[in-house]
Amino acid sequence: MAGRDDELAEQGGTPSGEDRNDRGRLPAFVAHPARDLVLGEVHARPFRPLSGPRVFLRYGFVVDEASVERDRQWFAGYCRSIGMPGPAAAERHHLLRLGEAVLRRERHGEFITYTWDGPLDTAANDEGPPEGHPFGARFQAPGPLMVAIRCDFVPAGSTAFERRFERFDQASLSMAETDGGAAVIATDFRQDRDGLTRLLVGDQSLNSVQAGALTQRLLELETYRTFAMLGLAEANRQAPRISEIEAGLLAIAERMRASVGLDANRQLLDELTRLAADLEAGAAASAYRLGASRAYYQIVKQRLEVLGEHPRGGYFTFTQFLSRRLAPAMRTCETLDQRQANLSRKLARAATLLRTRVDVELQEQNRAQLEAINRRARLQLRLQQTVEGLSVAAISYYVVGLIAYLVKGMKGSPFAAFLPSPEVMAAASVPVVLAAVYLVVRRIRRHHGDADRRE
Repeated sequence: MAGRDDELAEQGGTPSGEDRNDRGRLPAFVAHPARDLVLGEVHARPFRPLSGPRVFLRYGFVVDEASVERDRQWFAGYCRSIGMPGPAAAERHHLLRLGEAVLRRERHGEFITYTWDGPLDTAANDEGPPEGHPFGARFQAPGPLMVAIRCDFVPAGSTAFERRFERFDQASLSMAETDGGAAVIATDFRQDRDGLTRLLVGDQSLNSVQAGALTQRLLELETYRTFAMLGLAEANRQAPRISEIEAGLLAIAERMRASVGLDANRQLLDELTRLAADLEAGAAASAYRLGASRAYYQIVKQRLEVLGEHPRGGYFTFTQFLSRRLAPAMRTCETLDQRQANLSRKLARAATLLRTRVDVELQEQNRAQLEAINRRARLQLRLQQTVEGLSVAAISYYVVGLIAYLVKGMKGSPFAAFLPSPEVMAAASVPVVLAAVYLVVRRIRRHHGDADRRE
């Protein structure tokens, strides 16, 4: 480009405006429609550096596409009411600053979370709701509530930490050190009087980035743990119907051993088809829920691995506690999924066997019908041959009669003296007429046979 500008200068010209604007810049190509989404997804779940005692409230609501748009419009109006810009139509994460507090709206695949964090007064009563939270009468829930979490971030060993720690249920208490001993985390995974799962983070030597990342992981851990358990509810709902279908398949298999006849096998095949349809309907209804639970469970395990827990005070770590509680539920979901797949294969094999039996019986039935048709054809052939013999006699009779009339009519002719009597001539014509009629009928039948063979 510089050489071109020098050449233009030597010729007394100047670089064009387009050349000047493009100097030092790469061209702007047409972007893929999903490019912004793909690039922005890596920043979709950011965490903020954190310092000082803080309190977090997170609520997660199950939504569909219609409720997502209604919630976006409501949240946009809420933002405008306090003089802040609202989320764009395709924006999945929006942060709203409310003085020293922050409200974050995040859209996930099937749910929306609202997370508020603000300064924590460690001297205040920790059983009540924190001051300044936005989840009051003005807040509109976008759908049914699924996740409700409170996480308190306070200095470890402080009075505020000990007071909160003592309120946990010792029977299900989990406690561990993370970040190489820079923090202590604790929870009993139970709900308080407001329906919130309490998490406690004790700061020992965390920097602001570590503190923000740790609280974010704990909130996500509890969020995805809760949604992963939805698969157990679906598995419990589908299990009785799976048992009924298995019992139905067993009953049909027993009846198949003694069933005889086309009608009986057809009835069994109809019943088997209905069982297969019921199974496929249930599998289709539960496929998304069980698949989502597997995905959420993988996220939970990843978050637990990143925590890098070390036991503290003889308590269970988060990983140990959830492995004893969450893993059996996930195995129940996997077992149901396997039962559906195995039962589907068994139903398919049984249906194939029944269809084979029905096809064989249909072939036997068709063979019997063909034999009956052959017998009828042979009878028709014999009847036809009999009719042909009778027709030769009948035609010969009429032809001989015509000859007799012809001879009788020749009595008055000059040739009458040279001819035998009409009776003799009629009798003599009988063999000739029979032979001629027989040959004609045989030729006609042979002609028809050749035509049938050509067809």
